[in-house]
Amino acid sequence: MVKDFTKESLSYDPIHGYIPFISPNDLTGEEVAEQEIIDHPWVQRLRHIHQLQTAWWVFPSAEHMRFQHVLGAMHLASKAIELWYESLCESCPNVPSRPYVESLCRMAALLHDVGHGPFGHFFDDQYLAQFELTHEIIGAHIIEHELGDLLRRIRRNPNGQLKPLEELEPRQIAWLICRPKPGDPASEDQPDWLKKLRSLFSGIYTVDNMDFVLRDAYMTGYNTRAFDISRLMYYSFFTPSGLTIHSRGLPTLINFIETRANLFKSVYFHRTVRAFDLALEDLFGETMQALFFGNPLEHLDDYLHFTESSFMVD
Repeated sequence: MVKDFTKESLSYDPIHGYIPFISPNDLTGEEVAEQEIIDHPWVQRLRHIHQLQTAWWVFPSAEHMRFQHVLGAMHLASKAIELWYESLCESCPNVPSRPYVESLCRMAALLHDVGHGPFGHFFDDQYLAQFELTHEIIGAHIIEHELGDLLRRIRRNPNGQLKPLEELEPRQIAWLICRPKPGDPASEDQPDWLKKLRSLFSGIYTVDNMDFVLRDAYMTGYNTRAFDISRLMYYSFFTPSGLTIHSRGLPTLINFIETRANLFKSVYFHRTVRAFDLALEDLFGETMQALFFGNPLEHLDDYLHFTESSFMVD
């Protein structure tokens, strides 16, 4: 059967090549296209938050934003399910259809950074901590309460269509992006297949860190081919114990871990980057009082428009 290309668009990425996603063309009824989530203001605001919070001041070519990163993570989620879905079904009972699992993971990957504030993790530490919040907690709230109705109406991804009675569950997407907490009752209630899928977002190698290691290494000029992602994913699969890697893939995994560690040393914790972080820390409290006040969850409309652009003045 010839693929219906009219419902699909492509975005070219320097890291992964063409990234396909569903566009609104020729969709019927109340179905929502992936592009409508990509174009939503909550996702588009990531165009104004740098992936590297202050390192772009030191590495001039590292101007990439979290928007490019989440598109790359979404693409890797599809690659992961393409390779690992069969082993997931062999390891767990009652796994939904592949299109459902793939769409669930694609949306979780696309939205995993949606709760970030200006300067990324720096904002978590310097502002959100006083409210006992993280960007994951805010992101989970946005997924459930701001985007939930749209997510439930997604019916397909570039590789398949959900079954007639299947509907994406925003709570499952929100749960996937949150960090695991020991003894969390919400985790106990989740099906085994969903618990295993969480390793795509929290673990040694995830769709998140595989993308940012490749992207950050490329954009800073550190390394244009940081590690062999195809080999790493090829030798990975699910077992009853969770995401597993074959011994043939271990050298590549070690290379990935070493590359990530070297990025921390050479880029993220570069001495001048750290100096910028410390200088920003001295200014941040007083500046925040002038720009934003209160718990972001209580001021979501303001938070939607609060990005690094809010700090720029003539």
